[in-house]
Amino acid sequence: MLLNEQEILRREKREKLMGMGIDPYPAEMFDINTSAKEIEDKYTSDSDDFKNVRLAGRLMSFRIMGSASFAELQDSSGRIQIYLRRDDICPDEDKTLYNTVFKKLLDIGDIIGVEGYCFTTQTGEKSVHVTSFKILNKSLKALPVVKTDEDGNIHDGFTDPEMRYRRRYVDLIVNPQNREIFKKRAKVISTMRTFFDAQGWLEVETPILQPIHGGAAARPFKTHHNTLDMPLYMRIANELYLKRLIVGGFDGVYEFGKMFRNEGMDRTHNPEFTALEFYVAYKDYEWMMGITEQIFEKVALAVHGDTSFKFGDTTLNFSGPFTRLSIIEAIEQYTGVNVDTSTEDELRAKCKEWGMEIDNSMGKAKLIDEIFGEKVEANLIQPTFIIDYPVEMSPLTKKHRSKPGLVERFELFVMGKEVANAYSELNDPIDQRERFEDQLKLAERGDEEAMVMDEDFLRSLEYGMPPTSGIGIGIDRLTMLLTDNTSIQEVLFFPQMRPEKKVEMAKVSDYEEIGVPAVWVPALQKMGFMTIASLKEANANKVFNDLGGMRKKLKIDEKLPAKELVESWIND
Repeated sequence: MLLNEQEILRREKREKLMGMGIDPYPAEMFDINTSAKEIEDKYTSDSDDFKNVRLAGRLMSFRIMGSASFAELQDSSGRIQIYLRRDDICPDEDKTLYNTVFKKLLDIGDIIGVEGYCFTTQTGEKSVHVTSFKILNKSLKALPVVKTDEDGNIHDGFTDPEMRYRRRYVDLIVNPQNREIFKKRAKVISTMRTFFDAQGWLEVETPILQPIHGGAAARPFKTHHNTLDMPLYMRIANELYLKRLIVGGFDGVYEFGKMFRNEGMDRTHNPEFTALEFYVAYKDYEWMMGITEQIFEKVALAVHGDTSFKFGDTTLNFSGPFTRLSIIEAIEQYTGVNVDTSTEDELRAKCKEWGMEIDNSMGKAKLIDEIFGEKVEANLIQPTFIIDYPVEMSPLTKKHRSKPGLVERFELFVMGKEVANAYSELNDPIDQRERFEDQLKLAERGDEEAMVMDEDFLRSLEYGMPPTSGIGIGIDRLTMLLTDNTSIQEVLFFPQMRPEKKVEMAKVSDYEEIGVPAVWVPALQKMGFMTIASLKEANANKVFNDLGGMRKKLKIDEKLPAKELVESWIND
């Protein structure tokens, strides 16, 4: 393992602590009775409740001043200043706990528990006067340095997005304000759950591994079950299983679940995402639009205390009623083309005229979908229901009661992105079979997102499903809107990332082959020569001089190699 200087020093401190009989990773619990925020919010100089406080957290700064020190402790609620005096920590003759353990063996990032009492400093800062402390965890890696100037501007912070997403645990430590995003996300889900439970709807769980990928038009992830010797798919939707439960007699069911789609990644798409789906018997899509408006109002109020809030420079209003436009009206409004009366060939020609990327596998419905996405979506800023889609675009949706060729479906768009999709659910098993057969024809033309035939789902419909309305709401995108984020990675704890590039590193034997004794390999690697090629390109005189300094730093007992030997490593 290649360690930097800080990591080496921290490991040495760990060994010293253990040599002193101090376990840097104790097993017993540390019982806390307050938090940084509680002290900040409730402590006053005449409080009796803060005379014996116990709290724990991570050390984030030190100001050591001889026999007394200030430090900053960060727990899950915030930060609090702590004050330590040597004679309070070590009332007896032995001052090791303060002079050695606290001053020399603790680092920023270490987790400690403290006991003491609250007071207010002369500058008016609420603090904890520590009478005893205990090491709870010795950190072996240094946290990124975050500096704040007098104006509150942050410098040298942990701000690189890719590093923040890869090391979210570090991001949450040094950028604690980002925790608020995830608290708001949790508030969105809990608000919805409370609303659904109040309606008497049942929260359920459906399979993630499915023998047939159904319920949406998307490319699945595929795996194999060894015992059953059969392929399985990670679900692209939970719709068909939730409908089976409506057939089984539940009047309302809902599920917050992970969905998986083997598709592109961008600022609004992640291969793994969270969706809410719920289905209610004896309802239709008109009713569902009203319920959706209620849900969006409630989550906005829960997160912001208001139905209006800022997203970038735009003020969004989640108070209903929302605008309603048919997809045909919306496309005609923004392009002048009536896709209802246009043929497939005419739409294909239009797409080519507009420079859109299309292929021969796309039928009329797919072309309409592409046109809508290219020409209309970006214009839908305030919450807008796009309703009444062509039947070819919606294989699981009931035909419109009064508009031939259309279905009773809506999608909700905000800031140019779809955040919800809902239907009056198709419950005619004969019609549903025909729709699946149409999807199979599209698959034969090469459409990898076409749905497949699900015989068990059709069988369930043949037993009879009552009139039902269902909806799927993208939790990630909704959270993006409510937290003013334009990237889905910001609202996911651990977004999918490309594998980190591994640092190329030669083996010890590779160095030995060119004459480098094994004892000097760590020094060369610390100097940045991770490969033989990089060493061969170095300046021999500089390597020799730097090796002397690294010998002292790493405390290598061997005599420094002769300059001629170092030159031979590089020039021979």
